[in-house]
Amino acid sequence: MKATTIYDVAKEAGVSIATVSNAINGKGKVSKKKRDEIFKVMERLQYQPSVIASALMGKKTYTIGLLIPDVSNPFFSEIARTVEDLAHSEGYSVIVCSTDNKDDRVEKYIRLLEQKSVDGILIGTGVENADILTQLAEKSLPIVMIAREAVAMPVHSVLTDDFKGGALAAEHLLGGGHRQIAVLSENFKVTSSYERVRGFRFALFEAGIAVDDESIISCDSSIKDGKRAAAVLIRGENRPSAIFCCNDLLAIGALQAAKEAGVRVPEQLSIIGFDDTILSTVTNPALTTVAQPMDQMVKLAFDLLIRSAENTDEIKQRIVMQPELIVRESTSTPAN
Repeated sequence: MKATTIYDVAKEAGVSIATVSNAINGKGKVSKKKRDEIFKVMERLQYQPSVIASALMGKKTYTIGLLIPDVSNPFFSEIARTVEDLAHSEGYSVIVCSTDNKDDRVEKYIRLLEQKSVDGILIGTGVENADILTQLAEKSLPIVMIAREAVAMPVHSVLTDDFKGGALAAEHLLGGGHRQIAVLSENFKVTSSYERVRGFRFALFEAGIAVDDESIISCDSSIKDGKRAAAVLIRGENRPSAIFCCNDLLAIGALQAAKEAGVRVPEQLSIIGFDDTILSTVTNPALTTVAQPMDQMVKLAFDLLIRSAENTDEIKQRIVMQPELIVRESTSTPAN
């Protein structure tokens, strides 16, 4: 069956297309009687105005975009689910895009979201090319960074104090007597990972301990690559007594590498992660990790995005949430 169009409504109601459009959008000099007649025709013909057409006429589409690195990462899948729940409660739909922290994918998805005339975009992925965000800002498309930030850009951001989170991890390991410590990090173009390592190294520096560059291994954000990198450290001549991992996926990979090498955690090797995803509670041993207040971050970011869609001149805010160390079973004092 052919879908009803605005042309069909106009013909049936005996008015112009412009009059139907004005009636739908509450514009122009359309009497209440005529508007009611048009709406009755729309109901009878089961006509639904196009979301894109509404956007072209300056109306909201009640659709937002969400860019995240990888929907299979529990931290970002939890963000996506929370965003969808909040959006649904406010009458919005969400288009979720996984970018792998690659700028070509970011650009591709942003073009797609612009074509869909979204009301705003939540960005939880690394963006190396600042021009991408500059172009969006120039188009007055509301943007809010979540768990990430673009330092040089006038956009809202809601993030965790990653520097402090890294320092908390270091202080915990130092307090347990560890001195030979290694790090598994994501690529440093991911600002959150960069700040976590920076905070970790700073806390060690203050304690008089240096972490050489060979003890910091850059990884893809996956269990598989965390396992690969940890295996290199475990097989090395100077095996560390502890490994700090910049997210829980890398930490789980490190747990797997230790198990395969016959290294007991935490008796012979302590492992600490970051994010406090659902996976951290189901590993054996359960994972010590640094928690981000994800639910609060998403709520604040979503509220900022909706407000920005209604007021593009709002002063840009940078909201920094505090991390929390969650001690479980994967860390202890080093073996003698």
